[in-house]
Parts: sequence; structure tokens; C-alpha cells
Amino acid sequence: MSDAITHNPNTGEELARYPQMSDEQMQAAIDRCHEAFEQWKLVSLEDRADIIRKIGEGLAANQDKLADLMTTEMGKLRSQGMEEVELCAGICQWTAEHAPAQLATERRELQSGEYGLVAYEPIGVIYGIQPWNFPCYQVVRYSIANLMAGNGVLLKHAESVTGSALELQRIYREAGLPEHLFTVLVIDHDQSDAVIAHDKVRGVTLTGSPSAGRIIGEQAGKALKKTVLELGSNDAYLVLEDADLDRAVQMCVMGRVYNNGETCVAAKRFIVTDAVYDQFKDRFVQAMQSLKSGDPMADDTDVGPMARQDLRDDLHDQVRKSVDAGATVLCGGEKPDGPGYFYPATVLENVEPGQPAYDDELFGPVASLIRAKDSDDAMRIANDSRFGLGGGIFSADTDRAIELATKHFDTGMVFVNGFGLAQPNMPFGGVKNSGYGREHGGFGVREFVNAKAVMVMAA
Repeated sequence: MSDAITHNPNTGEELARYPQMSDEQMQAAIDRCHEAFEQWKLVSLEDRADIIRKIGEGLAANQDKLADLMTTEMGKLRSQGMEEVELCAGICQWTAEHAPAQLATERRELQSGEYGLVAYEPIGVIYGIQPWNFPCYQVVRYSIANLMAGNGVLLKHAESVTGSALELQRIYREAGLPEHLFTVLVIDHDQSDAVIAHDKVRGVTLTGSPSAGRIIGEQAGKALKKTVLELGSNDAYLVLEDADLDRAVQMCVMGRVYNNGETCVAAKRFIVTDAVYDQFKDRFVQAMQSLKSGDPMADDTDVGPMARQDLRDDLHDQVRKSVDAGATVLCGGEKPDGPGYFYPATVLENVEPGQPAYDDELFGPVASLIRAKDSDDAMRIANDSRFGLGGGIFSADTDRAIELATKHFDTGMVFVNGFGLAQPNMPFGGVKNSGYGREHGGFGVREFVNAKAVMVMAA
């Protein structure tokens, strides 16, 4: 067995080593989680909500520690790490307040004159495979909903943020969650396959790439287990001819470089109508060029390092292949020398189908700028993607933008005249190659439950 090793992407230096579980330790952890579930499922919704609320309070109390740990392990700006913990605490509070009503047993009248009950019962142990880019949020997003639903939760986090995973486990436990009900598995990919196949694991959720989603979906499908998959995207942000360009530029820059550009639901393709294309381009490039890269702990840093060296190399390879296929670099596009895994804020123009900058997800601070004839053409280009997680529309005509968003944009989420990530009371998830299933907004707590029909007849 090898250790899980974490590194500081700002310097490249090793941070810590964590012993990997043996197969026997992993199996024992699954058994203990299931045993804890057998007791937890009998706990009332109100008592579960009380512990979920306390977890949120624990996250808030450890905000500084968690933000420092995330910044050190994966390079996000510390200020954005603080925001991430605030969001996680908010998810706990919203869930504790609203989920009991969403999970309460419903009474329905039957045609025969008797009545039926719909009970939302937990199904067992849910296994989550999570990435490194939001070390706290990705975990809280699925685990809090499933713990509230009465399930047990296993977590395989990305190796590079193992410290964050174990810190969350500590916070959950100290908030009063029963021991072993939420368990971090420090395991490799082969062991993960065994977890999916385990008879005591009843559902699997993954946040990752489409290729990983196909593998996990196939493995779970063979075992007849439900999955929720969030698989990234190549989100399009439309700037229409009547948009407020100052706001559009500000929000689009934020949307591209937030979390160092390593965000699934982020602005990646910027589709601008011909009438305002040149104006937007000049302002957008100037704003991207003015961003400061540096130490993510520093208050004046705009863009920190990418999380790993291989991720930076892959991003640069996508940029080079796009340029070789006809794209033009308006700013950035070169790997800097020196320590750390930094990549400059980059804007590509003349982006067309067949280029990675058009077809694929660029998971880093690289923007694809695309000219459209008009709003209809912009929407056509936006939907010309195998992905469908999020997107955005900038227009002074809000009603028109809402109509485009609701009736024509083929994504799971749309932001109108702004950029955002997730809201505790709104569904989160995508369509097409961005996956399926929903989290947040009351939808996540019902993903892995048994909607059980109980029909009561006259005695």
C-alpha cells in the first residue's frame, strides 16, 4: 500500500502523507457505517436536523482552519475558501430548516375511499467520490442531504485534499453525528471499485469528468445501484447587444477565474453578438490582463496556482492545440517559470468547432471568445456543446433573457445578468454529458430515498 500524499501547489512542496487503508480496514469501515445507519434511520427528522444544524455551526467555527487548509492543499484564494465554508454552513442551516418538511410522510386519498401514505425512507450507505476543486463544498453538498435523509455516508475524496476530508470528518463527529456514520475512505481506484460493488452500499454519487462518470455509472449499473453524476461542463455566457457591458465584463472575468478557473459551473465560452463584440473584447482582455497571479494567501492576489502540475500541463496542451487549429491568443497562453503551478489569465479568439477551446472543458483560467451574429445565433452556439451544466445571459431585457433561459438554453442552470455558483435553495445539476440527478433545493434529500407507498385499507 502507498500513502496518500498532499502537496502545496503554490510551491510544489510536499505537505503530508496519509496511510492508505488495507482491504480489510476498508471492509470494516463499510460494515461500521452500515451498522451506524441501522440506528440513524430510526432517529426522527427533527433530531437529525438538530445535528445537521450543529454541523453547520461547527463548520463556521472552523472557518479559518478550513480555509487555510484548502488554500494550502489545492491553491484556491484564501478569501474564496472563507466563502466556501460560509456556503457550506448555509447549506447545513437551510437543510436543517426545510428538509424535515420535504421528507415528512404524506397522506393521499385513494380512489377506493381509503387512504395511502408516501414515506420517504432512507436506503442505506451512500458512497461519494469527490474531486479536489472545492474540498469542503463538494463533500457537504452530497453528505448533508443524505445524512438528513437518514442514510450513512462514505467519502473517497481526491488524494490531494485528504487533509480537508479528514478535517470534515472530525467536525461532523464533534457536532454529534454518530461515530462511523460519515466515514472517509483513504483508498485507491481498485479498492473504490470494490466499494461500489459492496452489497451494503446502496447508491453512488460522483463529481468528476464525463469519462469517470461513464466508468462509475457502468459499475454501479451492473450492481443495479442508483447514481447521481455531476460531470463538469463548458458553460456559455451570452452577451447580447443590449447588455450592460461594464457589468458583463466584470461578471465574466469573475466567472472565468473564480477558484483559479477550476470550477465546473463557471463561465468558459463567451459568446458575444456582433453589435458589441469589439467593445466587449477590448474591455474583457484588458481586465484579464490586469489580474495579478501570486500567493493565494495574499489579499491582493486575483489568481492563485492550479491545483497540480499535471492539470496545468493538460490545460496548456489544450491551449496549444487550439492555437494550432486556428485560435488566436489575445493575452496569456504561456507557462511561467519558477515554483508553483501557475498559469496566466488567458483569452483565446477565433475559437471554432474542432478546437479544445470550443469543444472541451478548459479547467483553468482560459477564456474562449466567440463572435455571434445575433441572439439567435448566440443561443445556437451555446447549445452546440455536449455539455449542459450552467450558462449565463447578459441583457437589459430581463424578461427576454428569462424566456431564453427557460425555453431555449439546454442546461441545468442559467444565470441572468450575473455569475454564481450554488444556492442552498436552488437545484444544482446538469444535462447531456454534464450528468444527471439534482442536489440542493430539496431535490438532493430525495435522490437516495425509497418513496414507499403504504396503502391503508379498512379493517
